[in-house]
Amino acid sequence: MNITFRQLRLFLALAETGSVSAAARVMHVTQPTASMQLREVTQAVGLPLYEVISRRVHLTEAGHALARTARPIAGEWDAFEQRVSGAKGLTSGRLKVAVVSTAKYFVPRLLGSFCKLHPQIDISLEVLNRDHVINRLRSNLDDLYVMSMPPADLPLEDHILMPNPLVVIAAAGHPLAAKMRVKLTQLQAERFILREKGSGTRMATDAHLRQLGFVPSAVLELGSNEAIKESVEGQLGVSIVSRHSLGPHHEGLAVLNVQGFPIQSQWHLVWPKGKQLSPIAEVFRGHLMGEVKGWMEGR
Repeated sequence: MNITFRQLRLFLALAETGSVSAAARVMHVTQPTASMQLREVTQAVGLPLYEVISRRVHLTEAGHALARTARPIAGEWDAFEQRVSGAKGLTSGRLKVAVVSTAKYFVPRLLGSFCKLHPQIDISLEVLNRDHVINRLRSNLDDLYVMSMPPADLPLEDHILMPNPLVVIAAAGHPLAAKMRVKLTQLQAERFILREKGSGTRMATDAHLRQLGFVPSAVLELGSNEAIKESVEGQLGVSIVSRHSLGPHHEGLAVLNVQGFPIQSQWHLVWPKGKQLSPIAEVFRGHLMGEVKGWMEGR
């Protein structure tokens, strides 16, 4: 079987993007060239590796097996290139980070400070819902992952990054906004506007409400924090969200001082157990932990 390393890279780009044209852009080649190279890979393997359905590429069983084989090869080569660059006193390389959507409120700031220190490093940041981040984690597509509820069924290196308090919010003009203390039962008649089932915030919220023996009388599910905040500000109901999603300015919203809240959740930095982090990923991990420690100490 004669497949070049560049062809393996191209096939991995196809597996990650689900598109021949997108894979061609990633590899900086024309689409005809990418199509020809992928045909050569398929011919070398001797089995169909993918099929196109409704303009979307779907890997076959053999294609998934090839992707699983190629990823650690590409990862080892990237790590080798970084070690060589480090030995030469260079700082070039690539860092891939995947985070759940709520983490977008603080991770870009951490990436920004890292970029200032290492301007030659290319960074890819994937902001997705929890299910998609976990799928990338299972496939080992990135260097590091940030989420609030790591999956229990995967062996992981798991480092607590910082607290992720979940608070109850209402419109700024809500009658309970001025109360010093609010009992949860006072919200019984309210509509709760919550993230979709499967999100880390929703999982923590459901578990906490069960523990308190509270069942909302009405629930509206929305798929983004922005939609939730707009709905709460529009007086459609109350919600439970990460304090980080509010940012420093949220004039149209009020955090209610509800008994039993905030929910004490945590942000986690994880990667597959046994995975050797690249030198750049190790440097970024140290930067991340150091910056967060500074935040917590009020630096």
